[in-house]
Parts: sequence; structure tokens; C-alpha cells
Amino acid sequence: MEINQIPDNILAQVRKLEEKYEVMGQDLSSYLDGLLYANYLTYWDYIHLDTLLSLQNPKTDFPDEMIFISYHQITELYFKLCLHEMRQLATASSPDAAMFVDKVRRISRYFKQLVSSFTVMVEGMEQAQFLKFRMSLLPSSGFQSAQYRMIEICATDFKNLVAKDFRPQIDTHTTIEEMYENVYWKKGATELATGKQTLTLKQFEAKYSEQLIGLAHRYRDCNLWRLYRTHFADHEAAKEALRELDALVNIDWPLAHLSSAMRYLKREPADIAATGGTNWQEYLPPRFQKRIFYPELWTTEEKNEWGKSWVIQKLKG
Repeated sequence: MEINQIPDNILAQVRKLEEKYEVMGQDLSSYLDGLLYANYLTYWDYIHLDTLLSLQNPKTDFPDEMIFISYHQITELYFKLCLHEMRQLATASSPDAAMFVDKVRRISRYFKQLVSSFTVMVEGMEQAQFLKFRMSLLPSSGFQSAQYRMIEICATDFKNLVAKDFRPQIDTHTTIEEMYENVYWKKGATELATGKQTLTLKQFEAKYSEQLIGLAHRYRDCNLWRLYRTHFADHEAAKEALRELDALVNIDWPLAHLSSAMRYLKREPADIAATGGTNWQEYLPPRFQKRIFYPELWTTEEKNEWGKSWVIQKLKG
């Protein structure tokens, strides 16, 4: 093809590339050679499909363990997407209301997918298999998902994550480190019989405490609540987006887990402990924890009834 036969849009793109590489002191011709020599990209290479499918390594021969491990990996990928959206908001030089609402709604969309798909866990495994293969997973637990803790920290002021009985003691002088010692999830990882920390919690603390405390400091002024208060407090769509996210994360998601626990672990006269010995009966029901990211956005009645009607309905059923 002669130079005068090359379409103008192609020539314009080549000139832009030349300018781009010239600024960096690079030779465009070398990069074009690389493009000529490179193979075409395939779907399986782009998403590292072979690697991805090699990451499911059950500990037993029970077939349903494959469901269990795969679903938890899917969950962590959705959590990664949530943090991806939160990070963009936290680092934006001047986030506008449209961006804020869009990102928060994206996070809610990820959680809607997780909540709706949790029937895979609730109804998609044989109870007898689950109660056997779970014993090979001790003391690991979904409780140890650091990404979920990071989402909570990035969503709200850290004071809203402390255990309910410690909240009245918080004032302007309370440090993040002091609040972390009383964070709600520690209350859910105590041995029912002795009140001591479970090995599950000890493992988690040793690996992630320093990282989570550092994250809380970094997001003190740029978590979702602070961004809303600083920039969008009068924006109705931003308010509704946060309310939707709050209910999804702090009511619907834990209640999905409660459904699973009640199916697999509820027994008379004594319930079966969760993996790691976590206190699921007290830890999961929202009406007990009253964990709310944005209490200022809810009425007193709404907060008093936080998750209550759903739990009552399930217990009666």
C-alpha cells in the first residue's frame, strides 16, 4: 500500500504514537516491530484461565468441597472489585457527585450478586458432605477474609465498626488502635465455652492487624462516609446510594450467611460450632450487632428494627 493510500485516521494515530514515544525518548519503530512479532492475544491467556482453574485444591475427596472453595474464591474476586471502586474514590483529586453515586452503586451491584448467588452455599451442597469436609478446614474460616474487613474500613468511620457495648465509650480522644482492640469481629471469634480468642482470630490478627490499622488511618478522612459528608451531604442520590449499600453489607450479606449456618449448623439441643469456633449465633444476626455504616442516614425506628423482621421470620419458619 502506498503512503497516499493509507487512511487519514491511521496516519493520525501513527503520528500520535510517534509523539507519545518521542516524549519518553523511545523509538516508535522498535515498538512497531514488537507489535509485528507479537502473537495474537487469546481469551485463555488474557484471563490466565489455566492458572485460574488450577487454584481449586480441595482437602478431601468429597465432591461438594469443590463448590465450597470455588464460591469463596468468587467472593474474594467481588471483594477485590469493591475495593477497586473505593480506592478510585479515595484517590480522586476532585470527585463529583455523579462519580460518587456511580461507584457506590457499583459496589452495591457486586454485593447484590453475592447475596443472590449465596443460594449456591445454602442449597447447593449436601449437608452430610459439608459436615464432614468442613472438619478438614479447621481452623480456617470465612471470618478470616481480610478484604471484607478492608471494605468495612473503607466504607465508614472506624467507630462504627466497634462492638456495640464499647461504642458509648468512644470520644474524640479515642485512637484507632483503641477502637481496633474492641472491633466487633473480635467478639464473634471467641470460644463459646471459655471466652478466649479462637485460633482463627489469633491467626488473623497475626497476619492482618497492622495492615488493617494502617488502612484505617489512611481512610480516616477519605472513607465513603467522609467523602459524602465533605462533598455530597445535600445530594439525595448519594444518600440513597449509601443507604442501599449499608443495608446490603450489614443486613442482607450477613443474613445470607445466617441462612447457611441455620441449615448446616442449627441443631437441638446444641448448635454445631462454625469452623474456627466462631460464635455465629451472636456474630451473624444484624439485630444483635446493630452494625450500621451510616447511622445518621436512618431513622431511630429503622435502626431499632435493623434486620429484625427477617430473622424472626426465619426462626419461625
